[in-house]
Amino acid sequence: MKQLTKLQANLFLIGGVLMVIGAGCFSFGFIYPRMLQVTCWLFLVGTVMFSIMQSMQSYEGRNLAIIRLKKIQGFADLFFVLSGINMVDTVYHFFGTLFDNQEAYITYFYNKWVVLLLIAAILELYTTHRISSELKKEN
Repeated sequence: MKQLTKLQANLFLIGGVLMVIGAGCFSFGFIYPRMLQVTCWLFLVGTVMFSIMQSMQSYEGRNLAIIRLKKIQGFADLFFVLSGINMVDTVYHFFGTLFDNQEAYITYFYNKWVVLLLIAAILELYTTHRISSELKKEN
């Protein structure tokens, strides 16, 4: 695996911390609308930082299992960013105009960031565990 530089590793860590703070505060902590506006942007910035830094950590070997796992990790990163966009939409209702009525918007799109985040987290946990075990086998 290509190692990240010190700055990239710090940005990766900061992105992960912002994701946790943003999702936790949005879900459990603050009910004031102004605080929701701040935490949704914290989460989105964290997901973008985390995803970009993780995609920069490429694999240069020939192990097909690790190559496949890195592709799955790319999908997890995409789901993280989509969950951030959906969280921002939960606060600002940007995509509400794309639906015919309010009921369809609430049924199919509003507040569905939790589902995307759950899928991304499960994929991330699986791939991280499997990549580390495959790298140990390789060495």
